[in-house]
Amino acid sequence: MDLINLRILDILDIVLVAFLLYYIYKLVKGTAAINIFIGIVMIYLVWKLTQFLAMEMLSSVLGEFIGVGMFALIVVFQQEIRKFLLMIGSTNFGRRRKFLRQLKFIRDAPEDSVTNITAIVTACSEMAKTHTGALIIIKRSTSLDFVKTSGDAMDVLVNTPIIESIFYKNSPLHDGAMIIEDNSIVATRVILPVTNDNNMPLRFGLRHRAAVGISEKTDALALVVSEETGKLSYIKNGEFVIFKTEEELIEKIKRDLV
Repeated sequence: MDLINLRILDILDIVLVAFLLYYIYKLVKGTAAINIFIGIVMIYLVWKLTQFLAMEMLSSVLGEFIGVGMFALIVVFQQEIRKFLLMIGSTNFGRRRKFLRQLKFIRDAPEDSVTNITAIVTACSEMAKTHTGALIIIKRSTSLDFVKTSGDAMDVLVNTPIIESIFYKNSPLHDGAMIIEDNSIVATRVILPVTNDNNMPLRFGLRHRAAVGISEKTDALALVVSEETGKLSYIKNGEFVIFKTEEELIEKIKRDLV
């Protein structure tokens, strides 16, 4: 019986390690950190091999290197670690609630977000037709107070005309980002942190870099209308989400907010 339990735990151990490595790889894929990640994996495998072959001196040197290197890795992978923790702690919360709801641990949970997503997307589509630049951030679970203070506080119900008027090129509020919480516009002219991803295509300007930056540091959702191309982009977890129609985009955002 102990042998069977041990084998089951071994399989679970392998699956969990593979799952962890997959998510780490997903976070650093396409960035300069991917080369560092591959190097660390290779050094770790060599270290384990030297232990298995009883090469004590080399094993000791590599062991010390890995031990001291962990502190350096925290600095090198600061953004990736933050993003990883946000991914585990925030972005999958809705899925966990859905799973628990199916098991009847959570009852009578609301299925729809209170945010008027249709009004937001409609406003973005209209601004895209006139090449009116816009940057809209929709709060999920992570607090956005650290960026809201950089802009002008508001408390306006979300609706299409208001959003379009705020981003109208002659409006004093059009520059910067708009923050939406629940179904209210709570701040405008907000300054956001930009991403440090050097692999981001040059065709994307500061609006897109700011949208990626805030979605890397928090679990917020971002909508960007390009002033140059008139294209509408949806960004989540530091990545561009592909959609074909306005209706598909609305459904994607609703699912992400639930």
